[in-house]
Amino acid sequence: MAITLKKLEDQVLVITGATSGIGLVTARMAANRGARLVLAARSEGALQRLSDELAAQGAQATIVVADVGREEDVRRIAVAAEVAFGGFDTWVNNAGVSIYGKLADVPIEDMRRLFETNFWGVVYGSREAVKGLKQRGGALITVGSALSERAILLQGIYSASKHAVKGFTDALRMELEAEQAPVSVTLIEPSSINTPYVEHAKNWMGVEAAIPPPVYAPELVAKAILHAATHPKRAMVVGGGGKMLAASGFLAPRATDKVMEGVFAGEQRGDGSPQPHATNGLDHPAGELDERGAYAGHTIETSPYTWAVLRPGYTAALVGGLGVAVAAWRRSTNDHHGRGG
Repeated sequence: MAITLKKLEDQVLVITGATSGIGLVTARMAANRGARLVLAARSEGALQRLSDELAAQGAQATIVVADVGREEDVRRIAVAAEVAFGGFDTWVNNAGVSIYGKLADVPIEDMRRLFETNFWGVVYGSREAVKGLKQRGGALITVGSALSERAILLQGIYSASKHAVKGFTDALRMELEAEQAPVSVTLIEPSSINTPYVEHAKNWMGVEAAIPPPVYAPELVAKAILHAATHPKRAMVVGGGGKMLAASGFLAPRATDKVMEGVFAGEQRGDGSPQPHATNGLDHPAGELDERGAYAGHTIETSPYTWAVLRPGYTAALVGGLGVAVAAWRRSTNDHHGRGG
């Protein structure tokens, strides 16, 4: 069955993790483009401030205080969409948390809590989304990570959760395709992104946490999400750095291990003291309407790789043109040699 997605201005979007980072940028960008929104997060105060901000701009949004690690909360998000707008056209599984620390040092209860949000939150959200989308059609978009493809040390349990998310999403996509359900299932895999990710992570390293460069702007991820809401896509890596990491892990896994052990371990450790556990986003609501974090390095605002992914027609034309040029060069070279040049 062909999948047809509405124009963004005609859609209702559900966005979890809407009060911080990628979710917040996506919500504001979608509102600017005329979409109606169902915004979910754990922080009621931040949700209300965001709702007031969008209403002042003429946007329509309803808010739901919800912890995606609780199935009953996720069900309330779907009910709120039905009550406010008669349903939804796109569901974005975005909420996520992280932990820094060696796997031997991170308490098991923290690992389980992370999986409740990162993995089970996706499972609950996807199941609720599919119930509605199988009837009316639309898009299910899940924000994974470049670490869905290649694990990194010191964020081992986060990497494991994102691997699980990819496996679940890939299997769900195949099942829906086999049923010929009118649902587009997309996995977005961001590279390192300048959001409050580090500030919200629970840290067991004993030193300040950091994100390894290259680091990209959250707007790039939001644009990819909204593209997937209107164009059926299987998966998209955002940022060439993440694509290179995935490719190196596939082509040279042992060498990539060594690079990570020698370089990435140090790049994830800062010089300061770690964030106090009392402020981490694993155990407490942490969204305060901050799109970006305190990353002091250079944030890459554009990505030629992501630009090409969002415009496959241009990319095909470029590759085709390059192929024609190479073929012409080879013909001229052969002719030249054939004439005894």
